[in-house]
Amino acid sequence: MTTMSTPIESYALLSNCRTGALVSDAGSIDWLCLPRYDDASIFGALLGDEQHGRWSLRPADPAATATRRYDGDTFVLVTRWRSAEGVADVIEFMPVDDEADAVVRRVVGIEGTVAFESELLLRFDYARALPWVRQIGDHDAPVLLAIAGPDAVAVRGPRLHPDGTTHRAAFSVSEGQTVDSVLTGDRSYHRHPVAIDVDAALQRTRTWWTDWASRVERGGPWQAALMRSMLVLRALTHPETGGIVAAATTSLPEDPGGSRNWDYRFVWLRDAALTLEAYLAHGYTEAARRWRDWLLRAVAGDPADVQIMYGLGGERDLPERELASLPGYQGSAPVRIGNGAVDQYQGDVIGEVLVALEAARLAGVTETPSSWSLQRALLAQVVEWVDRPDNGIWEMRGDLHHFTHSRAMVWAALDRGVRAVREHGLAGDADTWERLRDRVRSEIDETGVDAAGGHFTQHDSTDEVDASLLLLPVVGFCAADDPRMLATVARIERDLLRDGFVMRYRTSAGTDGLPGDEHPFLACSFWLVEQYAATGRVDDATRLMDRLCAVANDVGLLSEEYDPGAGHHIGNTPQALSHLALVGAADALAGHTGRAAHRT
Repeated sequence: MTTMSTPIESYALLSNCRTGALVSDAGSIDWLCLPRYDDASIFGALLGDEQHGRWSLRPADPAATATRRYDGDTFVLVTRWRSAEGVADVIEFMPVDDEADAVVRRVVGIEGTVAFESELLLRFDYARALPWVRQIGDHDAPVLLAIAGPDAVAVRGPRLHPDGTTHRAAFSVSEGQTVDSVLTGDRSYHRHPVAIDVDAALQRTRTWWTDWASRVERGGPWQAALMRSMLVLRALTHPETGGIVAAATTSLPEDPGGSRNWDYRFVWLRDAALTLEAYLAHGYTEAARRWRDWLLRAVAGDPADVQIMYGLGGERDLPERELASLPGYQGSAPVRIGNGAVDQYQGDVIGEVLVALEAARLAGVTETPSSWSLQRALLAQVVEWVDRPDNGIWEMRGDLHHFTHSRAMVWAALDRGVRAVREHGLAGDADTWERLRDRVRSEIDETGVDAAGGHFTQHDSTDEVDASLLLLPVVGFCAADDPRMLATVARIERDLLRDGFVMRYRTSAGTDGLPGDEHPFLACSFWLVEQYAATGRVDDATRLMDRLCAVANDVGLLSEEYDPGAGHHIGNTPQALSHLALVGAADALAGHTGRAAHRT
């Protein structure tokens, strides 16, 4: 039976850059994994209902209404509640620079007196473990301590009273009053988590985010959307490891009620490399150094063992499993943790990495002996696998093919190797790389273009197109106004546009080997904006950009896909690829060469 689920676009993100909480516009935290994005959930109602874990905090008045915003360029969320009795703000954040992983929910009285209710259901380990809960502390400073196996959570604030396996609290705030609730996670075998100074933590967190955002260039009609997207990318970047997760969630479906439900809480080399380019385009070279260090650790060893994705710390073992403990968003089963695509070969990935590291060189990030040795090892792997068919950028679970986008990224990998030697004076076999680069280009020209339509094709055994072909000019394989690209855009407009948004490919073609359908993929539409801008179709680019930015929710977040018919976000959220594609599109329309400067 399909369960009722809160719309995905109703969620805002709280983040300390190590993990994130999703809080609905009804005041319920329905998703939180501790201590990292890819750890097990303690609140899992996002993929089920309240019995799978949540923390609700809202006025007792069921008719109370809310508006919310982020406090400037931060992830401090301010929700203003209006009830018949008064007005109150709920200020929520995760302290960014504390060792403890905490969620703070501060209620501030603005007008009158507002009664609030708090309802806490802790369900550890993806709702598979009901914790042992007890009250400690004195009457004036109550602490609810919950323990299950290695995990512990302490909740401070108004006293919570048991109601079965739920805990409830009730309190009121009048004008000028403040009531704090703080959840802190830790290991069960450590000392109980200590209380934090909420005033100091709030000030530090505001300052940290604002200082980070202050370096982003201002200007342009889409500046607010670009700024929020850059902040999302930072929120998904681990401050210690440098790993960049693709999204904060798992198993939010591409087709509600269907089985296209994947875990995106890992570091895809492709997505991380593209995020790195967005950072570099806006001057964040330190992020490039951190991610390059992460890459060196993750890929260390035999380059033949390179994976398309890793854990946040560089973990390699990410087996895909199905959970029976969570029924799924709108009953979309199965819920998966891990991702079977880890075992796929995707021929574009090394190219994306080498393109990003070339961008870092051009931005002034100095090569080290280890970093260039890694790139040479990756190039050696490209040479060995140069003719190998792959699963493609979209992680097809059907037959392997020579996907045109993948082949173009093989070309790009070899091209950046040649440039590293010829233009930057690094040591390497540029002659071999150049010979293979030119051969791959010739093969794409011959087998990756439809003879009748004159357009690039999805792979060498079809006349179908897919949206990844829009990246060929961005990577420098051809000019945006190349006749083959113009024909490709015309075919994409004919075959892949759905209600004005771009699909990844036609699922009916059967290439992906999966049942069911999906919805327009937001990154693909932003790529079309970039293509339009590059070929002088500024009006078309502007109209599409406006349409896409209007899809963002009330606090500027984007998921993976969008259902234009129902007006709902679809897929995992917030999605790094959607936000970094927005940054590229905004830069293209603003006339910045930024992300594409090094690719041509």
